[in-house]
Amino acid sequence: MSPVPVVLAGARGHGRWHIANIRRLERAGLVRLAGICELTPLSEEEAGGELPEQSADFGALLDSTGARIAVICTPIPTHTDLALTAARKGVHLLLEKPPAPSYAEFRRMADGVAEAGVACQVGFQSLGSHAVPAVRELIAQGVVGEVVGIGGAGAWVRDEAYFRRAPWSGRRRLDGADVIDGALTNPLAHAVATALALGGSTRAEDVTGIETELAHANDIEADDTSCVRVTTAQGHRVTVAATLCAERPDEPYVLVHGSSGRITFWYKQDRVLLQRGGHGPEEYHHGRTDLLENLVEHLTTGAALLVPPDETGAFMRVVEAIRLAPDPEPLPDAAWRRVPGESRRVVPGVDSFVAAAADTLSLYSELGAPWAPRTEHPRYEVSTR
Repeated sequence: MSPVPVVLAGARGHGRWHIANIRRLERAGLVRLAGICELTPLSEEEAGGELPEQSADFGALLDSTGARIAVICTPIPTHTDLALTAARKGVHLLLEKPPAPSYAEFRRMADGVAEAGVACQVGFQSLGSHAVPAVRELIAQGVVGEVVGIGGAGAWVRDEAYFRRAPWSGRRRLDGADVIDGALTNPLAHAVATALALGGSTRAEDVTGIETELAHANDIEADDTSCVRVTTAQGHRVTVAATLCAERPDEPYVLVHGSSGRITFWYKQDRVLLQRGGHGPEEYHHGRTDLLENLVEHLTTGAALLVPPDETGAFMRVVEAIRLAPDPEPLPDAAWRRVPGESRRVVPGVDSFVAAAADTLSLYSELGAPWAPRTEHPRYEVSTR
């Protein structure tokens, strides 16, 4: 099998991870880095090896390289147009998360890709974890009884420079276009998508209602300390809490609450802890399938895609609810402090509230967080018809 030619759009920032991954698969003989689309060309050192063809013109680069796959890791508002450019040329896609900044843009992308007949994989790497089907199987077998709800927790640290890394960072809108670069929609989007996936609520029609509480300690438009509660068609509650202002960074996780036990999944570590009545705790470590590798296998052997667009529809309902919610509230000065020498803002006590939200499926305001938004946020209702 000849290596599949790949073009990467957006090679700096998180794109550096994609370069390293493409080079890894290149050494395995699966792909070939045929081109890089960047406004400023990369050096050989930045490209991790011999320079491929480079151009700021994405469409022209796809044509000149004969690319079969495009990896898109560009600013969020550009995802849909670049994806459709590739799709119209018959080029298959690995599209970074979030796939779009609004549900309408998501549908335009997904429908256009389907019409073009190309494959599209959305870059939720956590959904490539073998732990996901393993946990779903434990749930199906009734190992923890009936599922009561699913929680998610992400307590991360980001310094103030993180929100200045690009013009769109920390923005809800830029030059009239939606961006929605908040904690739950971008850096901790995996917590939301994974929580929905473990409960089998991945498609748009699986969501019936969404409540949001959005706030920020940093001087940004978007949220850096937020939580969301999703009601699903199955009757589950899915509550995910996140902050980029943690006192101490911790591994994010998803927690399945059962009537007779619980399952904790640390999705970056592919680690699962099963706790149930009458048994001691059981810990499992799982492997992971890389999403680009899975896309190559799909094209060459017909393997099923792990994260096609429609399997991210429920996540995009959450993005839409956050987009339509009132702008995040700035936390009062008394609610946060600066960490000396680290140029970051911390919300004292937020780590405990993040964990409690996942543990009780409650929103920050229901837990009595003194800085929780006081504005009555309307519930975002979703029609499943």
